Amino acid sequence: MDLGGGRRGVDMGPSAFRIAGIAKALEGLGIEFKDTGNVEVRDPVLLEPADPCARFLEEIADCCKRLHARTQQLVEDGWFPLVVGGDHSVAAGSVAGLSSYHHAKGEKIGLLWFDAHGDMNTPETTGSGNIHGMPLAALLGRGPAPLTRISSRFPAVDPENAVLVGVRSLDDGERDLIGELGVRCYTMSEIDERGMHAVMREALEIVCKDTAGFSLSFDVDGTDPSVAPGVGTPVPGGVSYRESHLVVEMAATSGRLLGLEMTEINPILDTRNRTARVAVEFCESALGKRVL
Repeated sequence: MDLGGGRRGVDMGPSAFRIAGIAKALEGLGIEFKDTGNVEVRDPVLLEPADPCARFLEEIADCCKRLHARTQQLVEDGWFPLVVGGDHSVAAGSVAGLSSYHHAKGEKIGLLWFDAHGDMNTPETTGSGNIHGMPLAALLGRGPAPLTRISSRFPAVDPENAVLVGVRSLDDGERDLIGELGVRCYTMSEIDERGMHAVMREALEIVCKDTAGFSLSFDVDGTDPSVAPGVGTPVPGGVSYRESHLVVEMAATSGRLLGLEMTEINPILDTRNRTARVAVEFCESALGKRVL
């Protein structure tokens, strides 16, 4: 997906992730690995955005619907879904797919959103019109219907079961919506003050409360740019390499992780595929790699 942001190149993220050795890494953990290939996305070079406040909405929603269907089917077939972006707008499809699967079983899911940004804009509050800044709002039921109504459950995730971790850049409209919905948001200031272990312990309680488990949507720009430089919207002062591993390690040891997503890897802005290699390491930890 290269339609949701303002900088080109993030559509090559999945290729960089494969080159960084995700298959070999997970097979080395004894995990059966299957690459189902890319979900087709229209080329932005051939398109003009119809709405400046929700750029490429129709095309993004179409792709997310197909990603929703693929994710739901894979889970029904007994697979654990690992989704790789692309920009973070893909989450409107992948998380919706998990939600639909569990909704059919009479269950709901939680959502842990690791990100430097809130991704809680709507077309009414956005300053850029970029939809990669809107997927969390959409999953919580706010925004344009083509994004909010992808899941068979509405909203796809209840606000009381959603958590933001690592945030250090919010727009005014996002602050207002976070407050209105009551979404728990752990900023870098709180992480610095309390420590990542205490924050994650509390966050996991929220996303697991009365749910079948949770999805972890991991935007690599949640980490500090010194750790993951290949991102389109870097924000200094982010989560350290070690703290980022703690996030995914605690997600793994909770025993409640239902799906994992890595987004916003941009090889054009990277150095020797460093960001993709780090993302592979985070996936290993999220899926069970341990020192002892």
